[in-house]
Amino acid sequence: MSNYVDVMRADDIAEGEMREIEVEDHALLVTRVEGAVYITDARCPHLHAHLAKGTLEGTVLTCPWHGSQFDVRDGRVLRWTEFEGVVKTVAQMARHPRPLRVYESHVEDGMIRVGEEKAPIRE
Repeated sequence: MSNYVDVMRADDIAEGEMREIEVEDHALLVTRVEGAVYITDARCPHLHAHLAKGTLEGTVLTCPWHGSQFDVRDGRVLRWTEFEGVVKTVAQMARHPRPLRVYESHVEDGMIRVGEEKAPIRE
């Protein structure tokens, strides 16, 4: 996705809502939190669950399958899985924690626009 691309009308997403869309054959998740629009990959980097079926509390996005949590502002991992003990250790060995991809976005002339992927967060 080079430059910015219109993805949807800004009025089509309410505060606290998530919407999965497709742009140039890439599934993206659009969220609106405290008036700001954030765009991330639509699939969890753990086991590729549809994040739109998860929950959004403030800027915390929770995966519907394994409880992985990400901050939609920067993609950083807040919790890799809600599993505990040996199961958590095995899950982390199989798919180590990695941030959610996030993209540049802004609203212009009533349209939400998406740009290039932001640089990943270094933890």
